Amino acid sequence: MTLARRRIVDLSHRIRAGLVTYPGLPAPTIQPHLTREASRVVYAPGTEFAMDVITLIGNTGTYLDSPFHRYADGNDLAGLELDTLVGLSAEVVHVTDSGDRGIPASALAGRAAPGSAVLLHTGWDAHFGTPAYASGAPFLTEDGAQLLADAGVALVGIDSLNIDDTESGGTRPAHSILLAAGIHVVEHLTRLEELPERGALFTAAPPAIEGFGTFPVRAFAELPAED
Repeated sequence: MTLARRRIVDLSHRIRAGLVTYPGLPAPTIQPHLTREASRVVYAPGTEFAMDVITLIGNTGTYLDSPFHRYADGNDLAGLELDTLVGLSAEVVHVTDSGDRGIPASALAGRAAPGSAVLLHTGWDAHFGTPAYASGAPFLTEDGAQLLADAGVALVGIDSLNIDDTESGGTRPAHSILLAAGIHVVEHLTRLEELPERGALFTAAPPAIEGFGTFPVRAFAELPAED
């Protein structure tokens, strides 16, 4: 008997030199440390390697915010438990037809299972990498964030510029509420339209870096095997 393979959906934007993720933040640079040509004098004939240095701000591409990003005494990336990052039951909330930018608690009713990853599909990722991405982006409202925190979800993700309204004058209630509750935030997701409302498993694990609060992840979903 041949077992059907599970389907993996990559939910991450690719990172490249010069990529602008969030307006005003520096773009990544990539430079060689050891080129293939230079390595030929170091290694045996026919053996060559490339070693490169990437310089980037943690808020690049699809990234995860740990509590340390918002709170000095919160867990940094090295302090996160893998069972809160890997193989989480995904509750995908499709709100692409909403006429409002803010995603309210009413849109999340019955979708906040304890320990789950609640993924907010707004469709805003279609603008990623363009000037349009920076303004008018959907976000999670304060009452929506409070509902998710009260429910005890493990992670909240969004395919938009920010989990908060960046045009609100500097307030960040969603970040404050979720990260205070130890709930991870993943921003700048993509391809959420390919996921069902339920049934997928979500993973987004950053490197275990001490004293660091935010870093890119390779976020992906596993879908059940088809018969």
